[in-house]
Amino acid sequence: MQKGTLLIVDDVPANLSVLSEFLSETGFKVLVTQDGSRAIKKAEHVHPDLILLDVMMPSMDGFQVCRILKSKDSTKDIPVIFMTALADTIDKIKGFSLGAADYITKPIQHEEVLARINTHLNLRRLQQEAQSHTVELEKRNQELEAFARTVAHDLKNPLNLVINYTESVLEDYPPGTPMGTDATQQLQTVLQVGRKMVTIIDALLLLAGVSKQREVKSQPLEMSGILSQVIQQRLEHLIKEYHGQVKLPDSWPIAYGYAPWVEEIWANYVSNALKYGGQPPCVELGASLETSGMVRFWVRDNGHGLSPEAQKQLFTPFTRLHQDRAEGHGLGLSIVQQVVEKLGGQVGVESVLGQGSVFYFTLPAIGVGEEKVVQIEEGEVVENG
Repeated sequence: MQKGTLLIVDDVPANLSVLSEFLSETGFKVLVTQDGSRAIKKAEHVHPDLILLDVMMPSMDGFQVCRILKSKDSTKDIPVIFMTALADTIDKIKGFSLGAADYITKPIQHEEVLARINTHLNLRRLQQEAQSHTVELEKRNQELEAFARTVAHDLKNPLNLVINYTESVLEDYPPGTPMGTDATQQLQTVLQVGRKMVTIIDALLLLAGVSKQREVKSQPLEMSGILSQVIQQRLEHLIKEYHGQVKLPDSWPIAYGYAPWVEEIWANYVSNALKYGGQPPCVELGASLETSGMVRFWVRDNGHGLSPEAQKQLFTPFTRLHQDRAEGHGLGLSIVQQVVEKLGGQVGVESVLGQGSVFYFTLPAIGVGEEKVVQIEEGEVVENG
């Protein structure tokens, strides 16, 4: 069984003959050349598994050959082992800086050269396998993301139709009308389940988008408008359902971020605070500018609080901590963490049993150390109940 193809480059015929004969006997296919320029052409044409390259050669020395080989896409990954009588450390450093894998000092010992060749061939084989697995994994991830997005979109459209139709029927037939209270309650259940499924689908779509998108363009965030979208359009039904209160500050520090993702962060934090807060839930939002040049945004609830053990599990995918009230789908907080970290911030929670919890996330501020605050004319309390 052939172990691989080697290219030996040496201007001394006797060296080529002895070394090539030995390596051929050990199972390698051996190619030889005495000239640097020919070695480059042969390497480009044959793509050997490893090159044994003499340093001291006329016309073009080994350093020059190695530099050219490493500059070409077709040959840059081929391991190069220098063969040299030079023992100077500076020469060795120069060779490694050019991309050489190793050095063998002349006169060459056969067992040593064989051991070094086998070592570097094994290393290259492992690297190639790792690269192959990485490419295959990336391909599968792309296929999975495309499939998830397609399925999610295909599910979301009919679900929205069900939700809209149910809302329309409930408006036409409120409790006490000829439809009957039981039927109305059943439609309310359909509506709640439909909304929950849409939330899960949105989370999956966000996860797919975050995984796929390598970079996002962060811009100054107009947090007032983002929260208006979240509270008034996305969470209005939850506020009514749980008879909750949401308190907003009078001003927001300006931070950098990607508005669609930040909207999802707030939607997740505030909806969790409504579901798992007190009865009724009182949710307070705020922000502060930190000395590190980050803005810390937070959501405080009046729930039961979390134990240290529970806090450690919070941002783990598919973990459910609450089973007595609204059951979470287990994706939300882990996605929040991925989103925030991609935007250059961090997430966390501060909680004491019996005293509620504060969930926070940080984003880069406008100008490190500068206190720039945008004033908003809200300061209102959204109250339902």
